[in-house]
Amino acid sequence: MNDKKDPTINRTDLIIMGSLALVAIILRVIPGLRIIDDAYITYRYAANVAGGVGFVYNAGEPVLGTTTPLYTLLLTILSLPFKPEAIPQISVIVNTLSDGIGVALLYLIGKKLMKNDLPGLFLGLLWAVAPKSVTFAIGGMETSFYIMLILSAFAAWLFDRTPLSAVLTGLATLTRPDALIWAGPLGLAMIVQHWIGYKDQPILKRLPWREGLIYFMVLLPWLIYGTITFGSPLTHSVAAKSVAYHLEPTNALINLIQQYSTPFFEFDTFGSTGAMVGSLVYTLLSILGALFLFHTDWRSLPLMVFPWLFFLVFAIANPLIFRWYTTPTIPFYFLSIVAGVWGLIERLIKAPWKQWVLVPFGLLWLFTSLNAWDIHPDHGPDRPAPNMAWYKLELLYEEAARSIAPEVTGETVVAAGDIGAVGWYSGARILDTLGLISPESTAYYPIPEEMLGSTVYAIAPDLIVDLQPDYIIILETYGRNGLFVDDRFWELYEVREILDTDIYDSEGMYILEKITD
Repeated sequence: MNDKKDPTINRTDLIIMGSLALVAIILRVIPGLRIIDDAYITYRYAANVAGGVGFVYNAGEPVLGTTTPLYTLLLTILSLPFKPEAIPQISVIVNTLSDGIGVALLYLIGKKLMKNDLPGLFLGLLWAVAPKSVTFAIGGMETSFYIMLILSAFAAWLFDRTPLSAVLTGLATLTRPDALIWAGPLGLAMIVQHWIGYKDQPILKRLPWREGLIYFMVLLPWLIYGTITFGSPLTHSVAAKSVAYHLEPTNALINLIQQYSTPFFEFDTFGSTGAMVGSLVYTLLSILGALFLFHTDWRSLPLMVFPWLFFLVFAIANPLIFRWYTTPTIPFYFLSIVAGVWGLIERLIKAPWKQWVLVPFGLLWLFTSLNAWDIHPDHGPDRPAPNMAWYKLELLYEEAARSIAPEVTGETVVAAGDIGAVGWYSGARILDTLGLISPESTAYYPIPEEMLGSTVYAIAPDLIVDLQPDYIIILETYGRNGLFVDDRFWELYEVREILDTDIYDSEGMYILEKITD
């Protein structure tokens, strides 16, 4: 390992980066595809664009129900030589390659900021094996591609390639709108850099106009298209979720605290004790790491701010925190924690072997991360995979959708509470009872709390009675206290089949069919 004041990319770096990328790729090939329900929503948009139907989920209904337009268009382009059925495989290939690039970039960023290969090496390895990183790569979500863009933007910033950083930041914003959480601090840092660097110039020349223009021009085509086509370049899903879910005021805060307390899945190894210790230790190390890196290179500040600004924004907004929401912050949270340990080593130990003190910490984190994998998962391919790569619900929805698919025509309407797999495998027009791609559903929420089952969401009975879809595919808990106790409903529908499951405390997955004369 070397120790330089200004690390640059050399042959050793290339070997390490290539090796890290290979490890990341292998660890995403081994588990096989375990597609998450939301990914199927993006797939259907991509398939419709590729098939000439348009940027729509249901033909003729221009509603933006995906949060990731750039990823959708990327899948569209890559799928053109193939059948639509190939899109899930294509997405996982894109994600796998993105994570390969991501771990290499994380190594480079770590080495750049800590002036040593070893911290960067552990950062790359930790992200390569991280259960969340692997889960959403093989789950087909845009997360890996998005994180690769974030890491690329920050690497370009740290290596004084600010125009490139602006391009990448624009692309990241088109991939997920929450990119604004870190793009804002990065933009402010660019302003500070220009203001100080060009202090002898007139005021107007002391601002990064070029980078700002580049960022805006990257966004402009989508801003125009999204506004004309959908009425807004932002997804409708945010508004829909805000009224359909019933959440306690501290729901997001508690969830975020839990996730930030166990970045290396300490809970799986040490239980609640690991989580309690982690909430204190990792917060302290993150703060120490941020201070150390700021002293080393002030340009690291946007990287260090990102996890905690994300925490603040989501805690205040209080949305339902899905498993993949916090994943983009993790590489930078890892960076601050490793930097916290590295800073303590630099300050407290003067021996020439001091860098090796990081090794037991890194090995411990690798162990707890790998301990959160299953050698033989209880569903899906019998291959090692992270515990959290759980998709039993998606497999049930696929089974339900395939059971009605032979009867589906272009006019068949299927209502579902989780629309991804149902829409993808049935091919039906979907009435989204949550409202992500069906704005008409939003008017029926919020519903009385007594209608909720054991989840934060239940279907509004009036929605079904008024719109009368041909089929309904839902977990029993979504209808237990509302839809299923409404006499009007049973006058219109009959049970076609019940699939056995206790997911979310449900008494089965119901496939219901409209009664015909």
